[in-house]
Amino acid sequence: MSALEIAAFLISLVAVTLGALGMRFAWPWWVTGSVLYGALFYQSEYYASALLQLVFIAAAIWGWIGWGKEGAKPRYSKNNERIIIATVLILATLILYPVLIDIGATSSLIEAFGFTGSVIAQVLMVLQRFEAWPLWLVVDLAYTYQYFKGELYLTSALYLIFSVIAVFGWVRWQKESKVNAVPNFIK
Repeated sequence: MSALEIAAFLISLVAVTLGALGMRFAWPWWVTGSVLYGALFYQSEYYASALLQLVFIAAAIWGWIGWGKEGAKPRYSKNNERIIIATVLILATLILYPVLIDIGATSSLIEAFGFTGSVIAQVLMVLQRFEAWPLWLVVDLAYTYQYFKGELYLTSALYLIFSVIAVFGWVRWQKESKVNAVPNFIK
């Protein structure tokens, strides 16, 4: 366990907690945690996870602008959007998997799924969609296992905590999504 991992752990924990609460101020924390984790993951040869941090930084800038001063106003995706999300998740994971094997990534299948799932969940979060949180839960549990096996124990613990926060975000954003739902006659 390095000082880099400890700092990345603490800052990322704050970022995800603020995000689950729908607070706009989550995004600067997310940028900082992503920079630190990008360095740690690159050192550990989790290349997809390192690259993913650049996606998180871009999404954090987008989220800061998109959420506005009042924070997130979550809503549900439409059923056809959910089908597209699931299809893209499966296809992108299957495409990325052999690429990661070829470059010698540490954990190819989980890396492929985690990268793809994280990108989709992050975009859903920026778009203030409820479906971000169930996806985050599955991704976080997969990463919990991966980082434990890779002996990044603090990071594994962080992703386990992220899993708990994802359940909290799931429940909270579900309630908020019902409040923010647009009646069918207005659509």
